[in-house]
Amino acid sequence: MGEKTKTPAIMIQGTGSNVGKSLIVAGLCRLFADSGLAVRPFKPQNMSNNAAVTADGGEIGRAQALQAMACRVQPSVHMNPVLLKPETDTGAQVIVQGKRFGTLRAREYGKQKAELIPKVMESFSITSSEADLVIVEGAGSPAEINLRAGDIANMGFAEAAGLPVLLCADIDRGGVIASVVGTHAVLEPQERQRIRGFFINRFRGDPGLFEEGMREIEVRTGWPGLGIVPWFADAARLPAEDALGLADGFGGDGVKIAVPVISRIANFDDLDPLRLEPGVVLELIRPGEPLPGDADIVLLPGSKSTVGDLAFFRAQGWHIDLNAHHRRGGHILGICGGYQMLGRTISDPDGIEGTPGTVEGLGFLNVETLLTPQKSTVAATGAHVASGTPVSGYEIHIGRTTGLDCGRPMMKLTGNRPDGAVSADGLVSGTYVHGLFTDDAFRTAYLAAFGASSGVAYDRSIDRILDDLAAHLEKALDVEKVLEIAREG
Repeated sequence: MGEKTKTPAIMIQGTGSNVGKSLIVAGLCRLFADSGLAVRPFKPQNMSNNAAVTADGGEIGRAQALQAMACRVQPSVHMNPVLLKPETDTGAQVIVQGKRFGTLRAREYGKQKAELIPKVMESFSITSSEADLVIVEGAGSPAEINLRAGDIANMGFAEAAGLPVLLCADIDRGGVIASVVGTHAVLEPQERQRIRGFFINRFRGDPGLFEEGMREIEVRTGWPGLGIVPWFADAARLPAEDALGLADGFGGDGVKIAVPVISRIANFDDLDPLRLEPGVVLELIRPGEPLPGDADIVLLPGSKSTVGDLAFFRAQGWHIDLNAHHRRGGHILGICGGYQMLGRTISDPDGIEGTPGTVEGLGFLNVETLLTPQKSTVAATGAHVASGTPVSGYEIHIGRTTGLDCGRPMMKLTGNRPDGAVSADGLVSGTYVHGLFTDDAFRTAYLAAFGASSGVAYDRSIDRILDDLAAHLEKALDVEKVLEIAREG
């Protein structure tokens, strides 16, 4: 086993993907931070196209940025040293300590993992040096023993760092006893010993009804149960890490914004503030569904594979619907990859996204995009040209976009740098800046142009939900035991 870290730390692993690990870690981060500890989140390996940009221009998973917010600290690339951003069904862009390492197929990445462990351990050491407590999140499940060789996401990392582990199981999906007992059955003896307890997440109804189930798991595994976490409804209002967690708005009434859900949708947290607005009807259009004829705005989101998603967009027939929407006088907004799709052409001479060549865009903006290996990951501040409203966000993209409509930029960024483009008729706009709608001032001004008012202070609302989540966990879990386990190592 690896040497114990000097800083108390504990790792939350799950019986599967999407069992709620990310939000459990966020809630514990807020809970222990509010107790006076310097807390830091850490996830050795994440897979998500929902990335955040750190102050130094690096990329990490959006979930770790939320967890940093829960700790009341700025996010760092060292909180998520390896980020996998899927580009195809078999390949992903690999980000190491915030910077692009390369694009690898799954088999190639499997061979590279062992080389990445020194970087992971370096980042863990840096993160630990700033903290009184580190709360580590696993990825997927330790029961995926077919992936155990060279593992840096679950038990491989726990062994290397000498960490105690708590196992999180989701009862809402069913089969929770089998998932915990089954995990115990497939682990190696030393890995079972690392797990110091388990807890049940997303319980609906009276937790007392599962007391016998808890005892049965304890008998069959020898692991103590540390609590049953009831369903936390406001979890749906927090930023989703995975596209599977995307949901329509919360029953708003007013301006209707339709968002086609493309196959490699990226940085979809752009939508989160709009989902919460009472003056907005946010409707996610799934593959095979037509774009609604009564939408005021069609928003094309970011993409991890612009050329591939452009073909996907056309395969749904959405290009026909979008033309009809435009003819009716409807507005169109493209963000990042969505902006690139709205142009006349996208050229990829180096084959960054696949076969080298040039493809025809949707043609709503008189611009052309050239994909280049250089990646822009920077914070962005400036002003929205149409309203003069100050804006803040971030850029995270490859490619340069030029053309006549760039002479009517959507944004003027710091240093008098133009960003984006607006069509001659004013109905179509595009920008490379993510996070615009998180900015309350910009969101208010943008919605006002469509006769809608803003009723949400977004960052404050997320902060309040994190407070509520911490209180929710404090009631449900034996948090003193969790801290004791972390300190004992």
